[in-house]
Amino acid sequence: QSGQYVVQQGDTLYSIAFRFGWDWRALAQRNSINSPYTIKPGQVIHINQPASAPTQTAAKQPASKPAPVAAVPAKPAAKPATQQAPAARARTGNWQWPTEGTTVAKFSSNTSLNKGIDIAGNLGQPVRATAKGTVVYAGSGLRGYGELVIIKHDEVFISAYGHNRRLLVNEGQQVSAGQQIAEMGSTGTDRVKLHFEIRRQGKPVDPMQYLPAR
Repeated sequence: QSGQYVVQQGDTLYSIAFRFGWDWRALAQRNSINSPYTIKPGQVIHINQPASAPTQTAAKQPASKPAPVAAVPAKPAAKPATQQAPAARARTGNWQWPTEGTTVAKFSSNTSLNKGIDIAGNLGQPVRATAKGTVVYAGSGLRGYGELVIIKHDEVFISAYGHNRRLLVNEGQQVSAGQQIAEMGSTGTDRVKLHFEIRRQGKPVDPMQYLPAR
């Protein structure tokens, strides 16, 4: 049961992937969910890694140790080259600050701490999309985030905007960079602020690496 999640009303594949730190494509593949990635309340989603993959790897390594050792360095060498391209595009692209205000909490690579940044501001001030994309979640079903918007920018990046007072977009809606998507609030937290995250292939990254200096 610990490796499963039962879909609740309002959940999307993307919100479940966000909740459990999965890349949405990997989660869809793990559960044999195809485009347009529709899920239904009561549906069981497997959120653990397949048991067969580690077993097969472990079985192969003792039998043919030299071959995997030679292959393993080759794979990481190819992967960073592939993965760095989207990151480079993001840094030089038109990413914008999601709102005005003072950054009151910074990103921490420790997953038990801050997975993004917190920006203090005034109740009701505009929260804007940091880059163009598609709204894949708009609701309050993720504990600790209050009224939350998640935007998918491409196959690699999503951004998330939490603690809003009011959401101005709906799931499936296309948004442009700088478009207002919500009003800042304090839902799910103790002060008026925006909690902002960027996730790359499901993993939180430091938004400050992508946002322009100010």
